[in-house]
Amino acid sequence: MPDNLTPEQRRRTMQAVKGRDTGLERVVASALHKSGVRFRRCVSDLPGKPDFVFTKVRLVVFVDGDFWHGWRFPVWRGKLQPYWQAKIERNRRRDRLNRQRLRRRGWFVLHFWGHQIQRDLDWVVGRIKDTLIKLSISCTDKDQVGKAKMARRAASRMLGRSKRR
Repeated sequence: MPDNLTPEQRRRTMQAVKGRDTGLERVVASALHKSGVRFRRCVSDLPGKPDFVFTKVRLVVFVDGDFWHGWRFPVWRGKLQPYWQAKIERNRRRDRLNRQRLRRRGWFVLHFWGHQIQRDLDWVVGRIKDTLIKLSISCTDKDQVGKAKMARRAASRMLGRSKRR
């Protein structure tokens, strides 16, 4: 089935799709802020531009819409045109690679789907806060922090990266 929009109409439609400050992100940001948690947003020098970044404990949080990022994609893949199948598959592959890159750089990654946020926002905020507490406890021992930094540097050298990116 061909696209029912002209190329110009499709281009304008796709340009209107927001890459940041989506409704889901605003809901989570508001709930975190109300609970006293402070964070950075959409840090562009990290792979995937995580939605929420907690630099002191090296935690990143991604908030992804179910459609664009392919929640349970294999189940509904066949209902889409080939273009959209390829598009969502590329999104899923890119997301997976970005999470791997972040973990290799020593970041802890949390990922939440839109339906999780809509169903139980308190659980999402609680999970983020619990992770922050666990990571901050593990970072209070300065010797432990030093060892973690040394391990990250050694891993970077082994992977052929001498400078931090």
